[in-house]
Amino acid sequence: MTDASLIGPVTAPYLHVMTYNIRRRVPRIQPGSPDRWATRKPLLRRILRAEQPTLLGVQEALADQVEFVADSLGEHYGWVGRGRNAAGADERCAVFYDSRRLHLTGWRQQALSSTPETPGSRSWGNLVRRIVVSAEFTDAATGARLLAFNTHLDFLSWRSRLESVTYILDLVWSARASEPGAAIVVTGDFNADEGSAVYRRLTTDGALLDSWEEAGDRLTPQWGTFSNYRRRRTGGKRIDHILVGDRVDVIRVGINAARFDGRAASDHEPVQALLRYGDHSTATPDQPGVSR
Repeated sequence: MTDASLIGPVTAPYLHVMTYNIRRRVPRIQPGSPDRWATRKPLLRRILRAEQPTLLGVQEALADQVEFVADSLGEHYGWVGRGRNAAGADERCAVFYDSRRLHLTGWRQQALSSTPETPGSRSWGNLVRRIVVSAEFTDAATGARLLAFNTHLDFLSWRSRLESVTYILDLVWSARASEPGAAIVVTGDFNADEGSAVYRRLTTDGALLDSWEEAGDRLTPQWGTFSNYRRRRTGGKRIDHILVGDRVDVIRVGINAARFDGRAASDHEPVQALLRYGDHSTATPDQPGVSR
């Protein structure tokens, strides 16, 4: 029996996007802790197999966890992204994509620092290295272009978060200038909620829109996206976001606070959105292939 999905698999011209901080595997942890990767990984697999997003941005994924996510999604998924340190090890902000639908045409990874082309570099007061992964796709079903960005901002340094989103916005504006007809999607754990200066910088200049605010239909309450394995809490802060460009329509959005016998797959809840771009004439949200 398949677990119930929040959105599930979709067909063109719809795009199911998910952002998910899956929580890095931590050594030396108490046997009964909800943070144990061995306990969480089957729960994560259940979510991914039920949802089958077209595009997934993950955060905090170590190399073996990236492989686990890929195996859980299925053999038709590809992914890009390497570790954030100079050697390409440590956590990844990998971008996964359904290769039956999205054809990868290019990708790159940059450090969120004053020297972005230097792997493993850091600046602006953050102790931990931070990155952004950019991926370019052509939609096999519609021919439309899709430009995706995935990131995980620093949790301590407010200056690092502000400088980082300023740089990401520069990437977005540059992408819009080079491919004005392309759809843009930005996913990530921003460690900044909707009342923050980081959020305002991301959403006030017209480059990006918050899918939660733009959605025609919200499938869930506003759960806090960082639960730390606790109970779901209505009205909590949203620090994980899916942001879109102005050529993207947000049909539905939700925060997937699934629990399995009271257990959570991560200390973050995934955010999911049903988007439409490219050819809008081939389906409606009520047709088969677009899950409710």
